[in-house]
Order: sequence, then structure tokens, then C-alpha cells
Amino acid sequence: MVGDWWLVGRLANNKPDISAKEAKVVKAEIKSYRDLETWQKAIELVEEVYEETRSFPKEEIYGLVSQMRRAAVSVASNIAEGQGRDSTNEFLRHLSIAYGSLCELQTQMIISHKLSNFNRQTYERLEGASASVARLIN
Repeated sequence: MVGDWWLVGRLANNKPDISAKEAKVVKAEIKSYRDLETWQKAIELVEEVYEETRSFPKEEIYGLVSQMRRAAVSVASNIAEGQGRDSTNEFLRHLSIAYGSLCELQTQMIISHKLSNFNRQTYERLEGASASVARLIN
């Protein structure tokens, strides 16, 4: 479990100015990575990416579809793995990896839109969802 209560509180509630007392309460509420809002939003993003890539051309199954799905899964997986580690530094390292995977996914979404695999509305919705996850990670 992460030892830095302030960090856990900030990630769980997106509150940069959380008191030590509030953070202890938040830590008690966070028993698992599943309790982290960041992880929950990342899982929602995975679901959306899987849904929207179903309609991609068949020739993209082993290309863009596979890359996008793996990048999205990597975001949520690294948040979970980092939260399960024993130190704050490990958690931060995994959050950094998750953020890198998120940037990779955002790049692939831009490519998909430019190649007309996503219409503008779908692209903007996915971009908004990924930006929400990015704000929670940072």
C-alpha cells in the first residue's frame, strides 16, 4: 500500500490541498486499486476504445486496433500495479508509465481520426475521456 497519504488522497479525490486528517480517512477508504477514481475512469476508457475499434477495417485488426487496445489496457493496468506496490516511488513510477501509455493512445486516436476510422464526434468523445484520465494521473 502506498505510504504517502497526501498522494493517495489527491489521486482518489483530485484534491491538491488535502489535509493530513482528511488523507488518513481517504487512505482508510482505499482498500484496493478499484477504489481509485483514476483507475475507474481508465477502465471506462478501455471499454470505449474496445467498442469504437470494433468497426475498424479488418486490415487494422493486427495494426491500429491491437495497438490502441493494448495502450488503453496498459493505462489501467499500470495504475493498478502501481497502487499494489509497497512504496510511493513505485506508485509514481507506474503512474508515469500509465501516462506514457495514455499519450500513446491519444496519438493513435489522432491517427485513427485522420485515417477516417473515427468520425469527429467519436474522436472528440474519446479525447475528452482520455483527457479526464490524464488530469487524474497528473
